[in-house]
Amino acid sequence: MTELILNETFDQPVFDSRLQWFHPPQKWSIQTEASALVVEPEAGTDYWQKTHYGFEADNGHFLFTEVTGNLILTTCVRFRPAHQYDQAGLMVRISPRCWLKTSVEYEPDGPARLGAVVTNFGYSDWSTQNFGGNEVWLRIRRESSDYTVEYAEVIPLGSEPRWIQIRLAHLHDDSGGVVQAGLYACSPVGAGYVAEFDCIQIEKGRLE
Repeated sequence: MTELILNETFDQPVFDSRLQWFHPPQKWSIQTEASALVVEPEAGTDYWQKTHYGFEADNGHFLFTEVTGNLILTTCVRFRPAHQYDQAGLMVRISPRCWLKTSVEYEPDGPARLGAVVTNFGYSDWSTQNFGGNEVWLRIRRESSDYTVEYAEVIPLGSEPRWIQIRLAHLHDDSGGVVQAGLYACSPVGAGYVAEFDCIQIEKGRLE
């Protein structure tokens, strides 16, 4: 059984007071007529820790609320990329050294990459698959300290998304207590990327 505890559809001038920014972007707005949160990430923003590339980045734009227990976090995001690695999606965060994000990352010379980054003990990994299109549903399910990451293609209005699993992961610093859960967007290379989120939904509980 699940219980819907947050359903922000961005159809009002201000969003739910339980949501707050970590590293708020300079350019963001709520477009009530389109029911969308529009985010334009600043250049040089990212979430990554050490692995392969060597750098540490913890300055992406993250709109979150704090949640305890099992949860289901969902959004639908559209994107207009400009530079390699432009990304927007969902994030669950314990600390700078322990978190999970999922998004579509832009590649100018090939297909975009749908994937997930899992960071444990201050080291990130990255699993990917090719993705075509500029809109996607994303979902993260927390069950104890284990996480299922899923996506769905955009479907006709009134239809149910067909969720496809892309990652099953464990966050080692997750003790089952409070986590930060929400939307994020980054532009590691340069400015000009625009992401539009239709919603952020959080349900307590787990799927049967």
